Amino acid sequence: MNSKENGWLKQMLGFGRKKQDTIAETLYAQAITIARTPKLYIDYGVTDDVDGRFDALCLVVMLVMRRLKDIEGGKDISQDLFDSMFADMDLSLREMGAGDIGVSKRVRVMAEGFMGRLEHYALALDTGDDDMLAKALARNLLRNPEAVDQVAQSGLVGFVQTLAQKINTVSAKDMLSGQMHIEL
Repeated sequence: MNSKENGWLKQMLGFGRKKQDTIAETLYAQAITIARTPKLYIDYGVTDDVDGRFDALCLVVMLVMRRLKDIEGGKDISQDLFDSMFADMDLSLREMGAGDIGVSKRVRVMAEGFMGRLEHYALALDTGDDDMLAKALARNLLRNPEAVDQVAQSGLVGFVQTLAQKINTVSAKDMLSGQMHIEL
């Protein structure tokens, strides 16, 4: 049986999924905690509303997924992390009263926005382009493309770079067990 069929069979039978789901959900819970750090809202101007919290969570989950992609066995957990996040978004929208038809459309738009953020943040961090990162943070995290100077002056770029560095230094073993131990 080739690896593709083996992966399909494992997925159909559910082998290995529970552990990965648990790890992904543990990482997701830690990402939520990091995204709720008051410093983001008080010092850096992220709005403390649904959109601001979503954008902060996107940033942190993206950083975790970026780390997982470099770890053997991390890609599946990264996908499960993404799935956990958007299952939670679906549930949250339903709890806020959105109807069934509207929820799937909103979640799709949110997922597309997440992927765009992931691409821009990762490129800026991978190339060390502070200006690109400042523009992406102003546009997405602050939802104000004109706030590039505010991002630069507030230290938000440095905060994101430090957070990325902390996540990148978590050992592969700890990441694969769902334990980041990030202190801000």
